[in-house]
Amino acid sequence: MEVKDCKDRHCPQHGQISIRGRTFKGKVIKADAHKTVTVEWIRPYYISKYERYEKRRTRIKAHNPKCVGAKVGDMVEIKETRPISKTKNFVVVNIEK
Repeated sequence: MEVKDCKDRHCPQHGQISIRGRTFKGKVIKADAHKTVTVEWIRPYYISKYERYEKRRTRIKAHNPKCVGAKVGDMVEIKETRPISKTKNFVVVNIEK
């Protein structure tokens, strides 16, 4: 879904925002807020007492530009940027196939 007139200033391709820092891949689990998605991924955590791993999850809110248009269930790549709001420090760069 390519939007020709993307005027989002927080868009990494068409806007003024710079990308730096960490990069993650995860699944979109929520897209309720305006231009915001919640991305989640599972990570293993080692417990030395039992010498086993447990599953832990990480959830991050990311800016979802109109030209990217990620929906619930999509696998996306997010990259770190400067703070966009109180809880958003990441932006969705593309949708993974």
